Amino acid sequence: MKRHKSIIPLSKDHHLGLLCCWKIRQGIRKNIAADRIRAYVLYFWETHLVKHFYEEEQLLFNKIQDPLNQQAITEHKELQSVADEITGPATFKNLNTFADLLEKHIRFEERVLFPYLETIFPEEELQLIGEQLEKLHSTTATDDFDDEFWV
Repeated sequence: MKRHKSIIPLSKDHHLGLLCCWKIRQGIRKNIAADRIRAYVLYFWETHLVKHFYEEEQLLFNKIQDPLNQQAITEHKELQSVADEITGPATFKNLNTFADLLEKHIRFEERVLFPYLETIFPEEELQLIGEQLEKLHSTTATDDFDDEFWV
């Protein structure tokens, strides 16, 4: 899907997020110990998602108060809640819930919310968002977790 250049870094993060979901599901499918998958989820949460959610909320979702932006913020909170739950004993159920919620959230942002925001923000606002994102965003979106349990 064509994306405005100002928010492409967030879409690239989404690709990494979908890969995270796949890795979690591969681990579950292979019956890998839940604690190994848990370690990965917590790594991915802290390394990628906390900052990504902050960038989205500060640069995009808090600019316009409407149901779609509110849905995205609510989904961020739901994911935070499941990540908090996973800091305790991990089960295939809560790990799968995290993967399902994350994938659903990413698909919503990419298919519904981002296209919507691209139509309601004027070009000048999108340019400003892109400049601000460039200052905040890490250019190295890599997933370098050591335990490749999904292989």
